[in-house]
Formats: sequence, C-alpha cells, structure tokens
Amino acid sequence: MGLVATLKQQLFRWQSDGTAPVRLGQRRVFILPTRAGLLFALTLIVMLLGAINYTLALGHALVFLLAGLGITGMIHTFRNLHGLVITPGRCEPVFAGEIAHFQLTLSNDRRTPRLALELAGEPAAIVDASIEAGDSSKIAIPIHSRQRGWLELPRIRLSTRYPLGLFVAWSYLQPSMRCLVYPQPITSPLPSPSPTPAGGEHRGEAGQEDFAGFRNRQPADSLRHVAWKASARDMGNRPLLIKQFAGGAQVELQLDLQLTDPTLPLEIRLSQLAGWVLAAEAENCSYGLRLPGVAIPAANGTDQSRRCLEALALFQP
Repeated sequence: MGLVATLKQQLFRWQSDGTAPVRLGQRRVFILPTRAGLLFALTLIVMLLGAINYTLALGHALVFLLAGLGITGMIHTFRNLHGLVITPGRCEPVFAGEIAHFQLTLSNDRRTPRLALELAGEPAAIVDASIEAGDSSKIAIPIHSRQRGWLELPRIRLSTRYPLGLFVAWSYLQPSMRCLVYPQPITSPLPSPSPTPAGGEHRGEAGQEDFAGFRNRQPADSLRHVAWKASARDMGNRPLLIKQFAGGAQVELQLDLQLTDPTLPLEIRLSQLAGWVLAAEAENCSYGLRLPGVAIPAANGTDQSRRCLEALALFQP
C-alpha cells in the first residue's frame, strides 16, 4: 500500500491548485469506460462476430452505428469537464463534530450546459451539480470535522458520466483551503462573576446596585445566583429565578483554564471553556479568556466570542 500511495502522490503532485482559479485542460481530465461501457463493448463484439458469421449487411451497419454512438458519447463525456473553471471560496468556522462546508465556484463559459457533475471530498458525501451555459454555480463540499484546529480541504474528485453512462471522466482538485474548527462546546454552569464598576473605578460593594427584577434561570447560570425565596413561591409551575441588578456594576467573567477540573483531559477542559464562552455571550456578559500564554481582555460581542473561540481552537500546551 505504501508503494501505491507513493505512486499516486507522484502522479498528482502537480495538482495542488493553490488559491487561484483553475481551468481543466486536456492533461487534467481522465476518462475510462464504466462497467456499462465494458458490457456495451462486449455486446458489440458478439454482434459483430454474428454478423460476420452470417454475412449480415444490416448487422454490420447496426454494429458500426452503435459503435459510433458510443464514441460520440465518450467525446461528450470528456467535453463535459474540459474547460470548466473552478474558483476556491471560503469556509466558515465550525465546532468539532459538525460538517464544514468548503465553497467552490464552478464557471461555465461555453454555449452549452454542463450536466450531471459530481463532486466528492468524502466517498459518502457526493454533491450533484449542473451549470447552465455562460453561468456559474457555487457548490458547498461537506467535510466532517473530527477535532479542533485547522481542517485542510482534502483532494476533491470531480466526475461525470454524462450523457450515456458508458464512460466516466474525472479530475482531481486540491485548492489550498482550510477551515478553523472550534472545540466542541460542553454545557456547564458559568464560573462566579466578579462585579466591576461600569465606569472602570470601584464604587464600594456590589450592594449599591439597583435591583432590576427577576429572570428565568438558564442552564448556564450558577445555583448561587438563584433567588430561592422568590422561586419557592411558585416552585411547581415555573423555573427558578435569577436576580438582576442595574446601575452600579456590570458582570465581568474571567474564563480561565485553571477554573476547570485539572484531572480531566485537555480537550474536555477546552470544550468546557468553549461552552462558557457561548453561555457568557448569550447572557450578554463581559468576559475574558485566560490560557497559558494567552490573555484576552474582557469584552463582549461577536468579535469577542470569535477571538476567544479561535484562541481555544489553536491553543497548543
């Protein structure tokens, strides 16, 4: 198997396409008969032997007509890929275990459509596509993500059996594309917040804040923040209640790797931090992230969650 893999790597080493658009030329398109094509050829041979044996002129004519039809189908199968332009796109980040979708744009500058195209990055995930004349189409190639970090786009097989299914033409594509995979988030209660004055200076104890009311408890809320007296009034018909304060201070969370259980594997601890980031963002809290060698100051918003999740995805102990 090592020798076969080495030969394949040497054969397709020139097909690392980078990020520039690629036009499928004659050297990049391969074609072979399918099983149906081999059976078709065998049938023609048997028919030809019968026509020769019985000197049937109409038999010869039928054999040559079908043979010409098969050759014409081979040409059209090859032309269905030849000259196609493939442009790499981008891939949005995903969480580990989700499916990453790599965007490719297929452009057809011919006056005839290109039909029954198949693209596959994984054997079980085949994407069908058709492109009208002078048009382009964006195709998403699904690739399963299994662990955090960078996920490189594997070699893509673009193939077609159009129009007769007697031949299959294919080409290998390998654009320089990658997708950032975040740790798979684990839902767990958020760590205890540290109240900080909204203006940046301490104003005494948090008790100077104004009580703003109650809200329903979310799965990420710590039990120490539950208003037990208010919740006990109607315990059977509604979820637990959380006190909300306004005016004096805003809640600031420091999400630190040291707050997780050190006996757990590193990947589970990073997944727990990812869950905290999502929970803090959902609660509109101000939060920061601390990892060995990484310190992200407290903030909130989409950019903050992206920075924190990127740091967790790329963290190397």
